[in-house]
Amino acid sequence: MTAVEEKPQGGRGEPVGSAGIDETAESRSIADRVPPGLVLRWAAAATLGVLLVLLSGYALYTVRGILVLVLIALFVAVSLDPAVRWLVRKGLARPAAVTLVILLMLGLFGVFIWSIVPPLIEQGGKLVGNLPGYLRKLPEQSRTFQELSDRYNLTNRLSALAADLPTRVASSAVGFVQQFFGAVLSTVTVLVLTIYFMADMPRMRRGLVRLFPHRRRPQVAEIVNVVVDKVGAYMIGNLIISLFAGVSSFLCLALLKVPFALPLAIAVAIADLIPLVGATLGAALCVLVTFFTVDLWPAGVVVLVFFIVYQQVENYLIAPRVLRNSVDLSSVAVLLVALIGGSVLGVVGALMSIPIAAAVKVVITPTIASMHEPPPPAEARSRAPAAS
Repeated sequence: MTAVEEKPQGGRGEPVGSAGIDETAESRSIADRVPPGLVLRWAAAATLGVLLVLLSGYALYTVRGILVLVLIALFVAVSLDPAVRWLVRKGLARPAAVTLVILLMLGLFGVFIWSIVPPLIEQGGKLVGNLPGYLRKLPEQSRTFQELSDRYNLTNRLSALAADLPTRVASSAVGFVQQFFGAVLSTVTVLVLTIYFMADMPRMRRGLVRLFPHRRRPQVAEIVNVVVDKVGAYMIGNLIISLFAGVSSFLCLALLKVPFALPLAIAVAIADLIPLVGATLGAALCVLVTFFTVDLWPAGVVVLVFFIVYQQVENYLIAPRVLRNSVDLSSVAVLLVALIGGSVLGVVGALMSIPIAAAVKVVITPTIASMHEPPPPAEARSRAPAAS
């Protein structure tokens, strides 16, 4: 016996679903079950959430300068932590080790400033004062430059710019003093924060690990150790390499009797800290000053050859031995990471980004390797639960 459905007369009626359920009635019942007061509370909660996010972002933007100083201080503390741990392993208490490292760093910095500031000011002033004379003599030493100067009037333009340089420096003296005191205040802030971070580093590491569940804490502790070791090894190694660059540059320039050898060597050491392009910038500065102040042959050519040879020695002999495996990144990765870090925090960001990227690579390498491992055989998978 078959059931016959009655169609609504005229082909019109309430919409009926495939199961004979009135969809309109169901939709109306859902709307009726959500009272307007609940909708209002949801809207108010969503609005308050958006406002909270906006206020948090504005607060972070307001204190961005302090956050940058905190980040730099934390990076310096992590960089010096290997030296502190070495002293602790030798039997010193951590406060005494931190005090010794800080005093040693301040002592070296004080001796460095005391030894270079007077000659740096004297020779730098002579360089600025004698720059117009060097520019006028340059056409006599180089026929190519003389032809370019006659065609484009380079000598007169460069001489006018060099003669106007002391006036511009004097006019911006007030701004320079303000920036100088601002830099001193920032340096003192970073130093104080670094001392606190170094003294409290073990507790900070334990606190960071405790933020994660118990089953994840061993893995997180290993990650923290890798990051600290990578950053510390890279920074200390980079400082040693820069010291090699500065000392060797000073010896070369002093033997060739190039004026302003000390400030040029300091500029090379500082520029060598900059990843990728720092050594080239320092070498270019020394070569240009040598061309301007000493004869092109043999001093200028010898300085040029020295920096070419030294960069090869640094890249293939000094850096691999000093850094070892602290930075195991390809050249493309180093370039990209340095550009990203430099765009965020300038030179400091470029310097900080490389060891952090190397640590991240070490952390994620086992995970990536496990993804490419073949799955265990079916028999092993079936036996595993039985064995457990």
